[in-house]
Amino acid sequence: MVLINAAGGVIALPFLFWTGLPKIESLGWLIASTILHLGYYFALTAAYRRADMSQVYPVARGSAPLMTAAFGVTLLGEPITRLGGLGIAVLGLGIFVMALRSRADATHMDRRALIYAGLTAVTICGYTLTDGAGARVAGDALAYSAALFVMDGACLTLVALWLRGWNGLKPVMNFLGPGLAGGAMSCGAYSIAIWAMTVAPIPLVAAVRETSVLFGAAIAVVFLKEPLRANRIAAALLILCGLAMIRLQ
Repeated sequence: MVLINAAGGVIALPFLFWTGLPKIESLGWLIASTILHLGYYFALTAAYRRADMSQVYPVARGSAPLMTAAFGVTLLGEPITRLGGLGIAVLGLGIFVMALRSRADATHMDRRALIYAGLTAVTICGYTLTDGAGARVAGDALAYSAALFVMDGACLTLVALWLRGWNGLKPVMNFLGPGLAGGAMSCGAYSIAIWAMTVAPIPLVAAVRETSVLFGAAIAVVFLKEPLRANRIAAALLILCGLAMIRLQ
């Protein structure tokens, strides 16, 4: 996590020199987002220590769009039709269905992992709304994104050094390649999402982001040779239906 975010910060720094700093009005949003992102990292890693990704991911990522829609409409007055709201709900249901497991697997899930996954969803909702609002007042979505990644990477690295010291971070040296690639992809993907939130309703963008679970499922089946279970087919259909509703709103 530290390596990916530090790499993202390093990659974003030249862009910040190119775009210049975002407007001062966005500073409060940047600080709030950085704090929320730190909470997200700690909640997510705490959940992953206690349960499998397949159990944590749907709770965290499936709940977040629903929360973002509810708070986006009530707090920011985001324009969403009933069809768009229904599409978000159907898409969220598809994410939950994607990760269905046997009753035995669900029984063995650590309840604390469920709590941390719920906290992860809350922080996702928080930083999504914060970044959408912040980018809109920043004057330049790319400048806002670059500043966010620089602040985010620097803060998480400093916190990790404070908690574990240099020796505690030595294992990241074994994953430099994947870490740098992850940082680049994370930086690019979320920068696109932040720009999208300046030209479209935040809850809709937040929901469409979560369709990445479809690509994850495809990778699992094609490259990892995992079985194509019935729930994955049903989930894909639900997610596509949700996307169609969002597009038609």
